[in-house]
Amino acid sequence: MIVAVALFAIVAVAGGLVAVVALAGNDHRHVADAGYSSTYPTTTEETTEQTTGETTTTTSSTEPATRTTERETPTSRTPAGPRSVAATGENPLFAGPDYGLQNIPCSLSRWATDQTSVTRFFQSGVACLDAMWSRTLGAADLPFRPPNLAVPRSLSESSTPCGSGGTTTGVTPFYCAANSTIYLPMDRIELDQWGNHPGPYLAILAHEYGHHVQNLAGITGAFESLRYDAGADSAAGLELARRMELEAQCFSGMFLGSASVSGGSVDRNIYNEAWNSQDRGDDYARNGKRDHGSAKHSISWWQHGATNNRNQQCNTWLSPSGDVS
Repeated sequence: MIVAVALFAIVAVAGGLVAVVALAGNDHRHVADAGYSSTYPTTTEETTEQTTGETTTTTSSTEPATRTTERETPTSRTPAGPRSVAATGENPLFAGPDYGLQNIPCSLSRWATDQTSVTRFFQSGVACLDAMWSRTLGAADLPFRPPNLAVPRSLSESSTPCGSGGTTTGVTPFYCAANSTIYLPMDRIELDQWGNHPGPYLAILAHEYGHHVQNLAGITGAFESLRYDAGADSAAGLELARRMELEAQCFSGMFLGSASVSGGSVDRNIYNEAWNSQDRGDDYARNGKRDHGSAKHSISWWQHGATNNRNQQCNTWLSPSGDVS
């Protein structure tokens, strides 16, 4: 039997630069249906996906089997290049004291609230996130591949490998680890709340992209195992989930802080809008389950990432329990 082996290569680049940003105001805006979300099924195989507007389609190629008269011995090889490391607080992502996001200018598509404009805006945001995080992951000798992106009008329960993305805080945008896809349905991105202010939407995207970074690094896999052992809804399991979500908040802040001093289209106005839109979390959970972190910590971890821009500063796994409540 002929075994096809996929090879990929990742270019490792030096760590990021410090993003020096001034503190913005504290006019935090209340969000009723709080939270960004991620779902964490273990990824068992990689797929190549093409995303357009409302749908995400998977493409694959199958070659006809080749018959041979000689017996062949199956072989296996470890894929070349960087590999994920199943670890949380001790993950290589946090090993380098100077690892952070380089200040790369972003070129964002103009924001408007129609679906075509929203999709283009998020696509341009992903491109900038790719440019920054690929360098940081490479510096830590971790793999990189871009996430898939889906911006449908809405989602049904069977639309994705991770369901419809419902959480304790409501039905929200989410990242699905099973197919490495960020889902940003039009009916979930709070258009009625933020209207024509692009900052909050960019922060939402950067949070979900943070879950993609966790998946690539191997943090997601380690988290799944730890939470399974603890019990998903146990006190320890819920605390692990809060650490996961608040770390993504911090990564989101890192991106906005770095991009806002890079001379691109993420200006101080967009940054300040994002800064003032982080009042979300378990304080507004519909069933009282605390798996995302309080509004206070949702705000503080985002701002911590924005003003420090260092991976180590976002390592929620080694923080005291009181900082991730």
